[in-house]
Amino acid sequence: MTNTQNTDTTSTPSLGGRGLEVCLSPALLSLYNVEDYIVVIIDIFRATSSICYGIENGAEAIIPVAQVEECVAYREKGTGYLLAAERDGSVVDGFDFGNSPFSYTAEKVAGKTVVLTTTNGTQALHLSRKAKKVLIGSFLNLTSLSNFLKTQNENILLVCAGWKNNFNLEDTAFAGAVIDHLTADGNYTLDDPALAAFDLYQLAKGDISAYLSKTSHGERMRKLGIEKDIAFCLNVDITTAIPILQGEKLVKLV
Repeated sequence: MTNTQNTDTTSTPSLGGRGLEVCLSPALLSLYNVEDYIVVIIDIFRATSSICYGIENGAEAIIPVAQVEECVAYREKGTGYLLAAERDGSVVDGFDFGNSPFSYTAEKVAGKTVVLTTTNGTQALHLSRKAKKVLIGSFLNLTSLSNFLKTQNENILLVCAGWKNNFNLEDTAFAGAVIDHLTADGNYTLDDPALAAFDLYQLAKGDISAYLSKTSHGERMRKLGIEKDIAFCLNVDITTAIPILQGEKLVKLV
């Protein structure tokens, strides 16, 4: 009999302790009791990256809504709102902007409230509203988010927004990055999607930009001529703000 030896040197997260799970698509959220978790919403290209950047840059609040019509309704509530709507990667006609991070600079959003609807991210957030806490994650705030989660004695569910209810690489890789941070010095019980996300991140982390250059959504964005958005969304730890849902508004966690 020939002996075989496993030469994989990738570390495996230790099991035990709090639950750390990954929902790979909003279409699967009905399988989870979100009330039992702190939920982190992930939509790397581009909604959650833009939200993190906007809150970092002084936006008073960002109000996520599921439908364009809900966003339009805020026009009747006064002039104190910036209206942002994106569908299929493009700004919806008649709105102030979409979900490009470059629309969320301090010059544009400081002291203002943004009403935002996107193809994927705001839908996932809407479905997670009953969680113990709803936080927003991106590569931009990876370490500050992970450090906060370490302090919470709660089960954690990382919700990938995906693309129109399908799995995508970028959100899952980020979920793996969070798991990598959390399991480095803590024990968690991981489900199979979390283990898969962790392994995916081990493949990607040497050059996350190169690895995620193959994503289908990235290709859609390149066809729209917004490659700069892709590159920006893969910056790590350029913000420290953690957006948290309070009522209907995303605000800075303090």
